[in-house]
Amino acid sequence: MIHRLISVRCVLISVLLSLLLVPLFPSFNQAALTSSNSARILLQKARVCTENLYRSKAKKKYRHNWERCIKKYERVYKAYPDTDEAAQAMFAAGQLWTHLYRYSSRGSDIDTAVSLYRDLGTRYQSHNLADDAQYRLGEIFYRYKKDPMQAYIEFLKVEVRFPNGDARLRASKMLDKLEVVLGKKRLLKEDKARKKESILVKDIRHWSTPTYTRVVIDLEDQVKYREHLLKKDPHLRKPRRLFVDLHNAWISKDIESSIPIKGGLLQRARAAQYNKKTVRVVLDIDNMEGYKIFHLYDPFRIVVDVQGEDRELKPTKKEVAKRPPGAKEIEKDKEKGISLAKQLGLGVRRIIIDAGHGGKDPGAIGKDGLREKDVMLKLANLVADKVRKELKCQAILTRKGDVFLPLEDRTAIANTEKADLFISLHTNAHKNARIQGVETYILNIALDEDAMNVAARENATSRKNISDLQMILNDLMLNTKINESSRLAGFVQKGLVKELQKRYNEVRSRGVRQAPFYVLIGAEMPAILVEVGYITNRIDNSRLKSKTYLERAASGIVKGIDSYIKDMELTYKGG
Repeated sequence: MIHRLISVRCVLISVLLSLLLVPLFPSFNQAALTSSNSARILLQKARVCTENLYRSKAKKKYRHNWERCIKKYERVYKAYPDTDEAAQAMFAAGQLWTHLYRYSSRGSDIDTAVSLYRDLGTRYQSHNLADDAQYRLGEIFYRYKKDPMQAYIEFLKVEVRFPNGDARLRASKMLDKLEVVLGKKRLLKEDKARKKESILVKDIRHWSTPTYTRVVIDLEDQVKYREHLLKKDPHLRKPRRLFVDLHNAWISKDIESSIPIKGGLLQRARAAQYNKKTVRVVLDIDNMEGYKIFHLYDPFRIVVDVQGEDRELKPTKKEVAKRPPGAKEIEKDKEKGISLAKQLGLGVRRIIIDAGHGGKDPGAIGKDGLREKDVMLKLANLVADKVRKELKCQAILTRKGDVFLPLEDRTAIANTEKADLFISLHTNAHKNARIQGVETYILNIALDEDAMNVAARENATSRKNISDLQMILNDLMLNTKINESSRLAGFVQKGLVKELQKRYNEVRSRGVRQAPFYVLIGAEMPAILVEVGYITNRIDNSRLKSKTYLERAASGIVKGIDSYIKDMELTYKGG
């Protein structure tokens, strides 16, 4: 649970960066703040009032004494808003409202303190008290409002907005403390929820071809499940059936109980309330060769991948060797420049280009508001154009606009389109803004903490969930083309780095790496995920805005794909 919150901290940092870019109020640069004699005199009077108040137990019992001192501070920041004294007065007023709340217990008093601290952090964001004001917000939500999650967010803002402030260390300690508190609270909440009510089956989605079907069961929360395969029963005219029992679950009447699947592999999918606490999803299968079942998180869903027999068998290498060497169709293909691998259906003809994120999912966000989803859509179109023109291959985009597309949908598109390669495009992010470079990933168990963090961010889930996924990853990868994916990643990484270094200095190659990415699970072709730069790094961020950089990156990726294709054909020929 603590690991989950640590990864959430990383994800929230990216979100907070975007939310904090545009201030709600005009801000004053600290260098532009002046010091006014009049403001300084008023501030001193307010401080004397406060000191007298704190010394007297009798005065602290009456509200009007507090309000008199507060009004003195108000005069300073309202009459002289562009002075250094204004920020000091606003901070002091926030302290008074907080202390008054201890005596009054009025919600309006503590809310006023919150408002003042927020105004201070926004209007005077360069002032040395701005980070202290943000820290005080975290204290208020933790101590007085009893809202640890909001307190966690407020303390996290100290790290994001004021990384060099003196309050950062205190905020970091509070974040560590709250991660323990929230972890225990979440466990108790989940336990109560499991005991109190069943989990709703929200939807059943599917994609299908004669040789492949993916069924996704969307749920309201996590459930335990069990699958079982029933043999074909010719006497009862029943095909082979794969059923999945979802324990402690219930299904809405809005979901169709019988879903026809036109693809030849699965005849239909049915879902029904098997008993009071169990939902059974049944898949009627025509010609199944194998299947895999796994679950993904945030939101929780169960994915069923079914592979069928490919009845359109391709000729083997031996069969081709037996053909007459002067066959007309091969000679014609050679004249057209078509490789032997392509003649046999073994080459690369169709490539899926996946622009990461989209719609409600912006992906990583830079300090200036640059969004990963926008940059990757531009890059995907450039890569697709070059694939068509330079490689003479078909390029299919998983998304053509700013739309949200679940990660499992993207792999399903690649499989149903019978793609030969799957390329998912992304930008990376890191809490350390100095980290930069390009890297290419394949699906496998993460070998280091950075890879775990990248997978957690791209999967929009926690590091704990990534750890859970890694435990079953070996079973999911039995039939994946991991060696081919690794070769493809090597060529693409080399092509990308080489092309970028022709134009730019300080292009760091972070190499080919591996991690459990949702978007690559179940891909039936060589599949890679390319991180073309760190959007949180000043240099990479600036380049990612440039069309020239994106064109170079696209060119490097396509040259890498081309090198992979040529190497594959050379390997096939035995060269």
